[in-house]
Amino acid sequence: MIAMHLLLRTLLHLILSRRRPKLSVWGNSSVPMRVLPTDIDIAMHINNGMYLSLMDLGRFDLMVRSGIWDKMRRNGWSPVVGGETISFRKSLNLGQRYSIESKIIGFDDRAIYFEQRMVSDGEIYARAFIATRLVSKSGPVTNEEIFSTFGNPPADLILPEWIHEWRLNNSLPSTRRPVPHAWAR
Repeated sequence: MIAMHLLLRTLLHLILSRRRPKLSVWGNSSVPMRVLPTDIDIAMHINNGMYLSLMDLGRFDLMVRSGIWDKMRRNGWSPVVGGETISFRKSLNLGQRYSIESKIIGFDDRAIYFEQRMVSDGEIYARAFIATRLVSKSGPVTNEEIFSTFGNPPADLILPEWIHEWRLNNSLPSTRRPVPHAWAR
């Protein structure tokens, strides 16, 4: 039931984003939202796992409103998440209005990085950092291909050093290598 709700909600937001003002892919996206009954857990606030699913809507909004979504689809590119981390500050409760704020904060040779925030009444309730990739049928899309499609990033778009460390320490080995399941002792 929840999965169907998220699929329908995503499709609705893809349509709604096309009607919103255009913006630069290097700009900030802000999506107004309200906490729905399907977003909450037994404590009547957004379930911790739901935050990251809702943040997908913010990234889609940025891609659609900047025109990048259509270019990606024409090129046969799909976005995939490679890693994410989130911190919570306050709970968003049933019926509460908030916005999902999204911004690309940089690149490296393996990912496009987003910072996303859940904001209500001018305060950050949760913040996440997401490492994404664009993939095609032939494999990962290179930065050169991305920049020729998106345009060059602003000169001041420099990843914080801790993001590099987080990515290295958090990532799993390539899918080309076996990774057997065994707990380290």
